Amino acid sequence: MIVMPAPEPWEKIEEVDKNVLFCYAVKEEVGRAPSRFYNVSTLVTGMGRKNAAEGITRALDAKNYRLVLTCGFAGGLNPELTTGTVVFDEDENADLGEKLVRFGAVPAKFYCAKRVAVTATEKQELWRSTGADVVEMESSVIRAICKERGIPSATVRVVLDTAQEDLPLDFNILMTSRQKINYPKLIWILLSRPHKILPLWKFQRQSMIAAQNLDKVLGNFFQCR
Repeated sequence: MIVMPAPEPWEKIEEVDKNVLFCYAVKEEVGRAPSRFYNVSTLVTGMGRKNAAEGITRALDAKNYRLVLTCGFAGGLNPELTTGTVVFDEDENADLGEKLVRFGAVPAKFYCAKRVAVTATEKQELWRSTGADVVEMESSVIRAICKERGIPSATVRVVLDTAQEDLPLDFNILMTSRQKINYPKLIWILLSRPHKILPLWKFQRQSMIAAQNLDKVLGNFFQCR
């Protein structure tokens, strides 16, 4: 778990909410938005439900927050969602939806999976069986713990890979028991399958663009609060 305190604000915004926690699974999802506002903290939990539960529990034990957002990437299940689309779901008392829609976010149903959905076939089956629009791996446990403590929460994520798209690698086989990427194994796979390097590089570029879209929505949202 990595907890990064927000730096001094680059501009003073009187209306900004105090004691807001942004939760991400991995540092690649984190943009500049949280750092622009005073007293907004960022938590990087690690991937998966176990890491998310441990991370949010420690964070909430250490400080009282009035709002928690679980942010980052999601895989598309609804074929109509394109890469870069920001999607959200909120508690009734979070009072975020109207403004998020104003800045381009779309209400969606989330499914919290235990493993990465790698192929278009897997995503199609999840869409059929769950009725969810997107899939990710941390939000449900974070929001359940927040609900137990009476803290409003919302999921605000960006579609990284569409429903029709296969991922360049099966990231499940790269995970350690702690749901972290096994980098020596990744290097070995790329050396043994060099044709995977270009698709993986393109996917990394895609993830950067998606993260920027999410950051733009969150930044605009908190500026208007």
